[in-house]
Amino acid sequence: MNETVPATGAVNRLIQELNKLPGIGPKSAQRLTYYLLRAPEEQVRLLAEAMLSVKQTTRLCSVCFNVTDSDLCFVCRGDRRNHSKICVVEQPQDILALEHTRIYDGLYHVLHGALSPTEGIGTGDIKINELLLRLRNGSVDEVILATNTNLEGEQTAMYLSKQISPLGIKVTRLARGLPFGTELEYADDVTLTRAIEGRQEF
Repeated sequence: MNETVPATGAVNRLIQELNKLPGIGPKSAQRLTYYLLRAPEEQVRLLAEAMLSVKQTTRLCSVCFNVTDSDLCFVCRGDRRNHSKICVVEQPQDILALEHTRIYDGLYHVLHGALSPTEGIGTGDIKINELLLRLRNGSVDEVILATNTNLEGEQTAMYLSKQISPLGIKVTRLARGLPFGTELEYADDVTLTRAIEGRQEF
């Protein structure tokens, strides 16, 4: 299929839908659309099935709220994890970034967001109560706050520290190897490794 072919209603619709995805601007949406037009039908079908499958079969881990296709995610199922440490992150993709360093061996807790009063996101809108419930069983010695180094992440970390400290649990924060405003999923392995190794008590 030649890219000079005028856009049809179906083509325009796909461009508009792809443009709604994060990081995909109008030009990228057009390039992806015309790539899919040229691709074999089988490849497009597999892509469509994969997208439907991720919506139909993916759920949240019953313990840490990571994404999974079973009751427990791959971390919570792991028999070699250190159950005395919990690393708190904002989003599931942050776990992938930290796991890629192969230095952290504890458990995780996914908040699914950060506190943001300006956007109306309060403590009941993210998984804070679920975290505090996990901590009350007495098996956790340290909570590592790995929220993003932006205003919302810092506010969330401060709030969590105030809630967790009275439980007698050590609270640490990733070291400042992460520049302010950086999101975990975009940080490189060396930066993340130094941040984990150099974490400080909160």
